[in-house]
Amino acid sequence: QHYCQDVYRGRLASVHSAARNQELQKLAQTYHIAISPWIGAVTSRRAGQWESSWEDSSPWNYANWAPTHPFHIVTTCTSLSIQDGLWRSRFCFQLRPFICQY
Repeated sequence: QHYCQDVYRGRLASVHSAARNQELQKLAQTYHIAISPWIGAVTSRRAGQWESSWEDSSPWNYANWAPTHPFHIVTTCTSLSIQDGLWRSRFCFQLRPFICQY
């Protein structure tokens, strides 16, 4: 998130529809990357409840989680699978490509 903001003056992508999810999946495929890129969803515990939110503070009105995701153990970030378009919880310290929006 910080790199996206500092270098590109953007935010990690938020996804609010199946069409947008597919668009970002196809975009990532064009770069022939092997690792699923970060998107801007974070799952964390707030007031005793696990919830997901977007880094850009936009409304949480769509989700495309893979089965068993998101994790509810620690705060996690989210990757978008290039293969199936599903989202998976990942530890936030992992180095991955990312999709930045402006």
